[in-house]
Amino acid sequence: MNQLIVVAGPTASGKTSLSIQLAKQLNTEIISADSMQIYRYMDVGSAKPTAEEMDGVVHHLIDEVSPFEEFSVKQYTDLAKKAIEEIQSKGKIPIIVGGTGLFINSVIDNIAFSETENDENIRRELNQYAKKNGNQALHKILEEIDYDSAEKIHYNDVKRTVRAIEVFRTTGVPMSEHIRRSKMLPSPYDLFYIGLTMDRTVLYEKINQRVDRMMENGLQEEVKKLLSMGLDDSYQSMQGIGYKELIWCLQDRMPLEKAIEMIKQESRRYAKRQLTWFKRDKRIQWFDSSKPRLTERVTGQLNEFIHK
Repeated sequence: MNQLIVVAGPTASGKTSLSIQLAKQLNTEIISADSMQIYRYMDVGSAKPTAEEMDGVVHHLIDEVSPFEEFSVKQYTDLAKKAIEEIQSKGKIPIIVGGTGLFINSVIDNIAFSETENDENIRRELNQYAKKNGNQALHKILEEIDYDSAEKIHYNDVKRTVRAIEVFRTTGVPMSEHIRRSKMLPSPYDLFYIGLTMDRTVLYEKINQRVDRMMENGLQEEVKKLLSMGLDDSYQSMQGIGYKELIWCLQDRMPLEKAIEMIKQESRRYAKRQLTWFKRDKRIQWFDSSKPRLTERVTGQLNEFIHK
């Protein structure tokens, strides 16, 4: 049986803690589905689990690539599937954990990104257009050719906006249609899909507290170190929430207090988008992670899945 466990949900909902407890119970390994934890040297701002938090559980796809490198969904899919096979070859059920919905769906839903063409000239042209006219103007182009994709991609996510336009221009078919066609095939996995949620007010307060802890744990120093390595906000890795705002602060384009408030606000908005993405998936079994005995509640249903 090709079994796979997924733990998803918005930022600060408790995914890391739950997944490590489940992995210890099942004597298995974790595959990260986080678009920021994939990068080396970006620890505090990505809320990367520490060695102490991992508690001996093997984690895959953390610290996988240099922050100087571009990293695509296609690359993630290939690496994640390889990790799944490696874990399954040991007779274990892999656990995918994260909040990057596109990463998760690319693995569990047969999304064939390799079938679409790449065109560096189109990418260059679109990136230049965004720099000259702004991210929202670029996003408007996507809205006109692929409204469904535009609804799911934030206008500040220039890389994914460019990719969606590129797919349409090279194939004549919107990216949303490519994804819809790939989903017509059943998932190759027997899924136990866990979603973590909680009251929105409680979640937002947890996010605010997490940002405060990140600042206490040295996020500003981490950004300074990355800048000293030669990175800046033109790199894909440095577009992450917390990094770009502190770059602006360190470049005297914004006071620190405003930068921190903006990080909190952008994190709350991101959580809202994550919940919207995951709520569409009817396979997810939702658990309120703010209520007591979360692991116990999840384990009860998980055991049924494993032994069915």
